[in-house]
Amino acid sequence: MVLFIADQVGWDERHLFHSEDLVPQFDQALKNTLAILKEAGGGPEHICCTTCFCTDKKQFVEPRKELGNVWKHLMGKNFPVMSMIFVSDLLASKSLIEIESTAVLAES
Repeated sequence: MVLFIADQVGWDERHLFHSEDLVPQFDQALKNTLAILKEAGGGPEHICCTTCFCTDKKQFVEPRKELGNVWKHLMGKNFPVMSMIFVSDLLASKSLIEIESTAVLAES
C-alpha cells in the first residue's frame, strides 16, 4: 500500500500553534505525519520520500543541528529521499513549515 500524507504543519490536533519558531513547528509537523502513518499501520521506516515547504530560509539554515536532532529522535536512522523548497507563504498563516510524505507499507 502506498500512503500519501500531505499538509502537515506545526499545529496540534486543535489546529493551535504553540510556537512561532521553526524547530518546534518542524517537530510537531513531523509528529503529525508519524501519527497518521501509525494509524495506517506504519512507522518512520516506511517513509520513502519527504518534501518540506519552508517560508524562512534563515530559520532553516541557522538551527540545522537542532532540526537534525528532531529528525533523529523521531525518524531514527531512516533517511528517505528529501527535498526542501522555500516558499513565500503557506495556507496555514502562522506556519513556517509544511511536510508532505510518501510511505510504502507491506500488503497485509
